[in-house]
Amino acid sequence: MYADFYGLSKKPFQLTPDPEFFFNSTVHKRGLAYLHYGLEQGEGFIVVTGSPGTGKTMLVKELLETILYEAIIPGLMVTSQVGAEDTLRMVAGAFGLAYDTNTKAMLLKSIEYFFKLKAKEGKRLLLVVDEAQNLPRQSLEELRMLLNFEFGGKPIMQIFMLGQEELRAHLQADHMEQIRQRITATYHLRPLEKEETCEYIVHRLLKAGWKSDPVLTDDTFDQIYRFSGGTPRLINSLCDRLLLYGFLEELHVLDGDACKTVIDEIEQDSNYLKPESPLSPAAPHLRDELDLPPDSFEGRLAQLENSVTELRRDLQKERALLRKAILIQLDLNDAYDMS
Repeated sequence: MYADFYGLSKKPFQLTPDPEFFFNSTVHKRGLAYLHYGLEQGEGFIVVTGSPGTGKTMLVKELLETILYEAIIPGLMVTSQVGAEDTLRMVAGAFGLAYDTNTKAMLLKSIEYFFKLKAKEGKRLLLVVDEAQNLPRQSLEELRMLLNFEFGGKPIMQIFMLGQEELRAHLQADHMEQIRQRITATYHLRPLEKEETCEYIVHRLLKAGWKSDPVLTDDTFDQIYRFSGGTPRLINSLCDRLLLYGFLEELHVLDGDACKTVIDEIEQDSNYLKPESPLSPAAPHLRDELDLPPDSFEGRLAQLENSVTELRRDLQKERALLRKAILIQLDLNDAYDMS
């Protein structure tokens, strides 16, 4: 919708990780180097941690775009609070194996047979475990045991663990010594710095065919960085809504005021279910609390100011609801296109 208005070939700030938009920032370049190093070692755990939205999944997708699939077979496992046998079933499912066998022994035998079969073909298995901070100790132990599978004296599989900061603390526990001994490389993703945040935004816009329409002012970049703290997912979310706002308001220059309006809407959304504060819109107006005589000039002026304030607030709410409805429709269209 706004893509046509601004002459863009696609949405530049979608939340789904797309390697086409990979931005080779300082932290991501170094993280990619660590992943390549770990991959060359051909064994053990490689651990990548970072706060939500810093680009862990994007980093691994970029890595998978560069590997030779003739030599490496990747499998993706998105975790939750699962037990040991469920973990093995998820591993089997990640590589396209049947996982409805009756016993753990049969499941392990099936996995081992598949791994060794691929090893005979000269291939290695790479398991990518996303949201690994959710894995309980027993599940991590099951994954560690899978690393013991060998063929011709060489390890068959390798495991990349992606997780939030809790994973770092989890792995430092005393009972995780055996897991730590199998870790060959670790890297912690930090948010982008202010300058790279600006470069990241321009990079994604250019990838989508941007020709300086809309113009983003310096104070817009400043506000985006202050709001997001350099976290790519938050940058994407704000910029996507900012472009939609610009389209609805027919703006070709997105300045600090426009950005602040969108930030206020996002913050209102996040506070929607919170208890009302004394200064929330639903609270009494401060002028009402002065108990001015209604027939006095000051009283009539206060009532008029309150009415104007309410009308402005209603208009802002209507516009915000319209933008939300369009965002929902765009998300549904994206889901339909991907199906």
